[in-house]
Amino acid sequence: MIEAAVVHRSAESGGGPALGFANLGGMPAQPNRPASLTGRVFRGAEIIRRGLLTEDQLRSRAWIRVRHDVYADARLERDHELACRAALLRLPSGTVLAGPSAAVMHGIEHAAGFGDEVHVITPTAVRIGAQLKLRVHHLDLRAGEATSGPGLPKTSGTRTAWDVATWLSSQDAVSVIDGLLSGGLTTEAELTRLVHRNHGRRGWRLAREAFDLADAGAQSPAESVLRVRLVRAGLPRPTTQCPVPTMSGITLHPDLGWERWKVAVEYDGHWHGDPDQLHRDRKRLNLLAAEGWAVLHVTSQRLQRDMGAVIREVRAALAANGWRG
Repeated sequence: MIEAAVVHRSAESGGGPALGFANLGGMPAQPNRPASLTGRVFRGAEIIRRGLLTEDQLRSRAWIRVRHDVYADARLERDHELACRAALLRLPSGTVLAGPSAAVMHGIEHAAGFGDEVHVITPTAVRIGAQLKLRVHHLDLRAGEATSGPGLPKTSGTRTAWDVATWLSSQDAVSVIDGLLSGGLTTEAELTRLVHRNHGRRGWRLAREAFDLADAGAQSPAESVLRVRLVRAGLPRPTTQCPVPTMSGITLHPDLGWERWKVAVEYDGHWHGDPDQLHRDRKRLNLLAAEGWAVLHVTSQRLQRDMGAVIREVRAALAANGWRG
């Protein structure tokens, strides 16, 4: 049995109220954090059995209850990595993180959060009882589809791309696959080979669609979502970080661009209130305009609530510059 797992990342600012049950004795128990448990995730019953903590001490604000009988140092960051570490403590050897959970462990942090389900793959011969916030996929991985070495066990980048493509919505899957591609964790060639190898297998059409929409040039999840929604609306596929040489000798790179029709779309995640940033943005806009480009800006609010109008505006800009659909 695994008794404790070290978590390297921590939030030293001290992280809010414990998620465990309250101290029914009235006053909260005083924090007691043995050095051997600092920064760790552990099984509560085992730690009590070893005499490192009492039940009352385990209820103190020094610890958070992450899963049934799984606790962690309360100073650790509440992220999906913590959820994964806690889940693995209650699972048999040979279990690997998969899908969005594996993507997070590969560095694609937006793939899942602390409160999301942990996805794992276990061999078909291993049966695991139902657990809250745990999604178990029973299947046998091929050689090379799981990583080896330090860190939590997880599927390879290419296998992770297949799983998110077949388990998640197309829009969510593409934003994760974009991150895997840009991080060098898989390649377009590997994804193409994977689709051909799994032709006819359950989910292969979903994977083919997501892989076709994916793009290593995306620089944020929101840019991925914006690009996917524009393409699925019937607009031509844009170039990510589109290079636009200017007469000044500077090459600009708007987020999305259609070189043939000189139309660019910039995603503004938040309003730039800093005067220097505003100056730079306006200078870029003027340079693009001087080259004959039409530039449209999309904010996070419009992406979420006004995408229909955004699509109409982009379509109109393309049509004004010669696109015929």
